[in-house]
Amino acid sequence: MKMKLLLLGICLYSSASFSQNSGSVTGNIKDMATKEAIPYATITIKSGEEILTGDMTNEEGKFTIKNIPYQTLTLEVEYIGFKNYSTTITVNNDKKDINLGDISLTQDSEVLEGLEIIAERSTIEQLVDRKVINVGKDLTTAGATAAEIMNNIPSVNVDQDGNISLRGNENVRVLVDGKPTNMDAKTLLKQIPSTSIKKIELITNPSAKYNPEGMSGIINIELKKNTNDGFNGSYDGGITFAKEPKYNQTIDLNYRKGKFNFFGNYGYMNSVTFNDGTIEQIENNATQLFHIKNDSKMNNFKVGFDFYLNDKNTLSFYTNQNYSDGFGIVDNNIIGNNTSPIRQYDRYDIDTKNQNYNIAYKHLFAKEGHTLDIEGNYNTTSSDQFASFNLMGNSIDPYNDKIKDEMNSKIVNIDYVNPLSENSKLEIGAEMRLTGTDNTYDTTHATIQDANFEYNQDIYSFYATFGQKINKFSYQLGARLESYKVEAAYRLGTEDAPFKDDYFTVYPSAFLSYQANDRNMFQISLSRRVDRPSIGQTKPIREFSTPRVISVGNPELRPQFTNSVEFNYTHILGVKGSITAGTYYRAISDAIQRTFEPDLSSESAIADDRMIMSYGNFDKSNAYGFELSANYKIAKWWDIQPSFEFYNITQKGIVTLKNQQTGEFEMINREVEANAINARLNNNFKITQNLRASLFGFYRGPVDAVNAKSKEMYKIDAGLRYAFNNNRASVSLRFNDIFNTMKYGYSSDTPFITKGEFTWESQSLYVGFNYMFGGKSNRAIQRKYRENNEVQKSGSFF
Repeated sequence: MKMKLLLLGICLYSSASFSQNSGSVTGNIKDMATKEAIPYATITIKSGEEILTGDMTNEEGKFTIKNIPYQTLTLEVEYIGFKNYSTTITVNNDKKDINLGDISLTQDSEVLEGLEIIAERSTIEQLVDRKVINVGKDLTTAGATAAEIMNNIPSVNVDQDGNISLRGNENVRVLVDGKPTNMDAKTLLKQIPSTSIKKIELITNPSAKYNPEGMSGIINIELKKNTNDGFNGSYDGGITFAKEPKYNQTIDLNYRKGKFNFFGNYGYMNSVTFNDGTIEQIENNATQLFHIKNDSKMNNFKVGFDFYLNDKNTLSFYTNQNYSDGFGIVDNNIIGNNTSPIRQYDRYDIDTKNQNYNIAYKHLFAKEGHTLDIEGNYNTTSSDQFASFNLMGNSIDPYNDKIKDEMNSKIVNIDYVNPLSENSKLEIGAEMRLTGTDNTYDTTHATIQDANFEYNQDIYSFYATFGQKINKFSYQLGARLESYKVEAAYRLGTEDAPFKDDYFTVYPSAFLSYQANDRNMFQISLSRRVDRPSIGQTKPIREFSTPRVISVGNPELRPQFTNSVEFNYTHILGVKGSITAGTYYRAISDAIQRTFEPDLSSESAIADDRMIMSYGNFDKSNAYGFELSANYKIAKWWDIQPSFEFYNITQKGIVTLKNQQTGEFEMINREVEANAINARLNNNFKITQNLRASLFGFYRGPVDAVNAKSKEMYKIDAGLRYAFNNNRASVSLRFNDIFNTMKYGYSSDTPFITKGEFTWESQSLYVGFNYMFGGKSNRAIQRKYRENNEVQKSGSFF
């Protein structure tokens, strides 16, 4: 509306006659924090409330407005994400041409939450219920996919197999735009281009408003969606040089006109990766040598629109489509003094299709913050895997496996928010989530039967939270009531093994915060959560098989429940940055862990040495830890983001050990107390106005567990980025794992005494190019994205 009034004022004023009684005003608009120019800021000249004329700053932040009548007027400067600036100017014969010099704008943190701004460096915000990493260009050059940049995020770790953990725990729920998908987190992260990510939210102790799944919390990846007026977009392309080059391309397009906003995103990746490993079995002096190659292609696109019915009602729709195909080769050789040489050469051909459809309606009531959201989400995944196994040096003939997985989920959400007063707020909502899977296994193996596994899960829930601010204190209380029902049916040959589970649970949560002053905020929170078994953990159909290891799920896995308490502290260092510190304690029941057991049913000649890798429910365990992170500007040209994490976990469980005297396998109770540390340091350097550099270091300490002990891991990365064409284009260079130190090593005594080490293409060189095109002015923020679910001001509930 302001822009329309501005244009109208300019037209009216241009038609008037001013002769000689007019002057001009010039100036430069800059960001007060960074001292950088702000292009496309709106300058308005007003007489009272009447707009007389105006203009926009150019690429260098400069403006000149001519034909200003002689009188005392108001000059206003507006730019989305910054607080408005206003000053009085007087144009007369003595001051005909006015030069205001540099005008510095202050960032508005409340407005910035609703914008999509790609900064040079990533920033971390500590909100009342989550930590938000706004992904900058330094992170997008760290790797081509979400999986590759996750190790640069505080509290998050990704191992050599792509398994993600939060605060040392793999039981974490990964969402995209606040929505679950049918894909497991490991596959999902590899198929999201890093350049498509707007921000990453770490919700370590979610309130009752959120689905309670994920013992160690939620990682929400929000993808970009542009809302600029007109047509605009960006292109990102890159090549990763390792043993073989890997390619990634991403294009974002957006068109905003009137009541409609259309957006689209397309990403393509072509990747060939290698992984080599060694497992030594001490008892018989045998060594397994692994050489693994994966060749995959991925096409991902997201398209949708927003329809602004009026100022109070918005209808949105989008679909995300992901298609991937490729093959993997596992070449496994077994050599040793007490074992005849064995070689198994396996090939896995996989074709996966994931489709997601989302429709949402948002209504804004007359009172600010009073909203109603209704949303429906449908997700379907189909995967076909054809595997061929050729075991040489053994009597088993070559055979083939065919696995077909079909999964779908239907989710309906209703969320209602009512600010009862200036200092209190009520939130209520309901969710229906129906998930179904059908897994079929066919094999040509002579002694293994075909199988089918069905797993259906129905969840109905209702939540309510109430929050209030009393002086410097804020609190929020809530509860989520949930009905959970699961039915599983496993058919092996002609035998059926059904499984059912049905229960009703209450998940309470409580938050209390204290805003001591503008620079210090304290918060304590409590919650109860659940981690339900995934399809991969429950599916008894084997995923892979080597001469010594076979992997299957456990359909009778029970959910694990976690009661947790957290304390967080945030200190603002003024313009220098901020420091956040936190500590937590968790009590876990029926913990889901990896299990390793001897394969006593195998009829092959290597049965005595073969392990079954699966999952089981262990006894109660406890965990506690603390973390410290900061954003700090050491100098105008140098800022750092250090983080340090320590955690302790006590695990109890039943493990299988081989008695070295009798040769029999025995099941024993084992309790392990493990301490671990993680440390990261990210440095960003501003060499020139257009040239930036980064240096990243990472260390993960050794960790003990009930089944195995893993060794330490560490690396150093370095990067450069050069911007040109008025910052519309840039070239990036990133050297990952400079000294080639990233390796995964472990040792174990269950069920056999083994040790191993795996290496992958951690050392690589990434070269990327980015180009932005189209208009950049007048960002639209008529509504806050419904998936943000975040507090307007950090440090308070209101």
